[in-house]
Amino acid sequence: MARRLQIGLTGGIASGKSTVEQRFTELGIPVINADDSSRAVVAQGQPGLAAVVSRFGSGVLTAQGDLDRRALRALIYSDSAQRKDLEAILHPLIRADMEQRASQAAGPYIILSIPLLVEGGARSGGRSGARDRVDRILVVDADESLQLRRLMSRDSVSEQEARAILAAQASRAARLEAADDILENSGTVRELRQAVDLLHRRYLELAASRPQ
Repeated sequence: MARRLQIGLTGGIASGKSTVEQRFTELGIPVINADDSSRAVVAQGQPGLAAVVSRFGSGVLTAQGDLDRRALRALIYSDSAQRKDLEAILHPLIRADMEQRASQAAGPYIILSIPLLVEGGARSGGRSGARDRVDRILVVDADESLQLRRLMSRDSVSEQEARAILAAQASRAARLEAADDILENSGTVRELRQAVDLLHRRYLELAASRPQ
């Protein structure tokens, strides 16, 4: 049997991906989120957590032995080499976890929500690298100044921290270049949800036309 249609959902931080994910879920489409997998692979007792501590030290753990994401983020966003080391440890584990979840999901097509889809593709052959994982790339797009304001408000970080986080991601231009489909999130939540509904109908058609 042919693999079901897989849509890679991506976008810059604070661009509105969560709203898009929620709407797809309401429409009955399974959403496999890389953030869920990233938490699962560094849970206590998992090899991923042991590997992270081995590389970055016990300072990235809380008093309870969980991963201190804020402490780890402060390390990697100030040092690109350390960020690449972390990605080398976690990305294969996250990908395997997502593939396992996708294989167990039921639906006419699947959304794989991967914030770093374009970044990962750039390191493995650009657009073709991302294509190894998904059939189409859906980008949620927002003006970078709007992202900055949302990020500062949502995560209670300084403008300097927010800018560093944005700088560590692929550029807006790179994401748009990689996109097959674009959801512009410059309006209201209602407008964004309506745009998802239109894409959903298109994806159902594409899913139905795939060879069985």
